[in-house]
Amino acid sequence: MQVFYQLEGDMVLRVLEQGKHRDVVIRQGEIFLLPARVPHSPQRFANTMGLVIERRRLESELDGLRYYVGDTASVLFEKWFYCKDLGTQLAPIIQEFFRSEQYRTGKPDPDQLLKEPPFPLSTRSIMEPMSLKTWLDGHSRELQAGTSLSLFGDTYETQVIAHGQGSSKGPRQDVDVWLWQLEGSSVVTMGGQRVGLAPDDSLLVPAGTSYTWERAQGSVALSVTQDPARKRPLG
Repeated sequence: MQVFYQLEGDMVLRVLEQGKHRDVVIRQGEIFLLPARVPHSPQRFANTMGLVIERRRLESELDGLRYYVGDTASVLFEKWFYCKDLGTQLAPIIQEFFRSEQYRTGKPDPDQLLKEPPFPLSTRSIMEPMSLKTWLDGHSRELQAGTSLSLFGDTYETQVIAHGQGSSKGPRQDVDVWLWQLEGSSVVTMGGQRVGLAPDDSLLVPAGTSYTWERAQGSVALSVTQDPARKRPLG
């Protein structure tokens, strides 16, 4: 499960949704939550910059690289692996594909495809990207009244929460918490240290760390957690 946000320019995320390929365009200033177990291929262009938030994998979780037969959902080539460093692990698999008989012929080799993949693909419908600023502006009164709001609801393991002015205490959690100051200022205290956040500052609160977060008047910030314990039944 990944959170995408486009800082500069637009990008295209090609996904396989309920057996059909389609392009999701994420424009500058838009935020998007990609559910888990959805095949996807980010397409990025010159002079663009985007943010992607994704948690560390559990040792029991595998990632896969797949190529499909044309525009179908039939798998042409696949490799499953435990992801430690995507930047170094992906290139050799891509090179292997371009040297393969499957690439040369365009036909899969049934003997090299898993009879049962490590997990079934998601059957969820994928939501559309939305303007983060427009969403925040539409909820500014609630946020400045001290109400924290979830951007994507409570049905995902990823929680993106918008916070206005006020204070909160973060209990020790088994997962990292990422804080992003969008407007105004705030102060985070953890381990006896105070860290001030100004617009565009971010802070990672490590798993197992308790903290307090004081947000000044006019403050708008996001907190992001990705807790595998919140995984829903497969679907």
